[in-house]
Amino acid sequence: MTSIPGPRSTALAARQATVVAAGVATTLPVYIERASGAILVDVDGNQLIDLGSGIGVVGVGHAAPRVVAAVIDQVAAFTHTCVMITPYEGYVAVCEALVRITPGDHVKKAALFNSGAEAVENAVKIARHATGRDAVVVFDHAYHGRTNLTMAMTAKAMPYKTGFGPFAGEIYRAPMSYPFREPTPIDGESAAVRAISVIEKHVGADRTACVVIEPIQGEGGFVVPAPGFLPAIAEWCSANHVVFVADEVQTGFGRTGDVFACNHEGVVPDLITVAKGIAGGLPVAAVVGRAELMDAVHVGGLGGTYGGNPVACAAALGAIATMEELDLPARAREIEAKMLPALKDLARSHPQVGDVRGRGGMLAVELVKPGSTTPDAAEAARISKACHAAGVVTLTCGTYGNVLRFLPPLVITDEVLDDALEVLRTAVAG
Repeated sequence: MTSIPGPRSTALAARQATVVAAGVATTLPVYIERASGAILVDVDGNQLIDLGSGIGVVGVGHAAPRVVAAVIDQVAAFTHTCVMITPYEGYVAVCEALVRITPGDHVKKAALFNSGAEAVENAVKIARHATGRDAVVVFDHAYHGRTNLTMAMTAKAMPYKTGFGPFAGEIYRAPMSYPFREPTPIDGESAAVRAISVIEKHVGADRTACVVIEPIQGEGGFVVPAPGFLPAIAEWCSANHVVFVADEVQTGFGRTGDVFACNHEGVVPDLITVAKGIAGGLPVAAVVGRAELMDAVHVGGLGGTYGGNPVACAAALGAIATMEELDLPARAREIEAKMLPALKDLARSHPQVGDVRGRGGMLAVELVKPGSTTPDAAEAARISKACHAAGVVTLTCGTYGNVLRFLPPLVITDEVLDDALEVLRTAVAG
């Protein structure tokens, strides 16, 4: 209807600049008035195709009917009591659902929080308390959050860490399996041996409380480790009584073509952290894991005023029901089957596309200087900006800022996805 952004969005951006802290970034300054499925409608009447899902949050689609209905009913009943004061069934029901759908058939328990960073931080608390150890091992290119502890766990300095130290201690970093950027080809098991060697030399198994890893790295560039890497790390943890924590904040709830990304290689984590796709856009997160670990913390050691808010719990139950009823993991595999060949075609015809990777509805292209692996963040920004101008919301990521990531709502139709891919082709061609 207008240029992107339109006049009303531009006016709102001016208002924002006067009252909102400059540190709150905006990828695309269009102000959304309503949304449905995979379509955003801004205040100027422009319809935009959403390939970002609010950074992987609305896998069930914008304004998913079951989520909306559940939220309306719960808001009309009550909005807050604090589960630590007077509990309610919704909290229990969400924990029951999470215990049922997360990997493994062992006895599990769960605790609810507000954000992915909170979930990761509490997983570390649980692991430390249960093992009596302090050291936490994370990986190159990792992203785990913006709290003090999770900033220390995150690899990327700018914009997440620069100027915000000192950070929490006893955080150690191991080399990740990053197939595109290995100096020489290395299989997943060999990459795990390399990482384990670093852990044993620099930390020591007897000092390590937990290893925390994203099965597919998110902000770090949608890095998919080579097959065998995750199982080998998990096996080492088991053999050394180290808690294996899978950070599935971005990869969970059908995003990668299975309910959780660990399932692709049969990895069963001791603890799993979830958020983003759990509740269709409302803030709720969780740590789910082995009952003996979850129960190791003393009474009162876990919680928070808003953790497992009743409205957010209602949304989570609606979102999980939607995921299962529509079989969104299967839809994610269909999205991969459509998008991955199209992205590989781009790589064949455009030398700046150095790598195509991902699973399900979590796909990416890495932009490089043609004929090399030198990151080209400017090219990623150029392509993303061109997509924005044509009404397609795309996101960049990666340690080097040179990766275009695609996280469409899993309910996106083939017709809308085809439109988005055509815009992307035009943008890459320049």
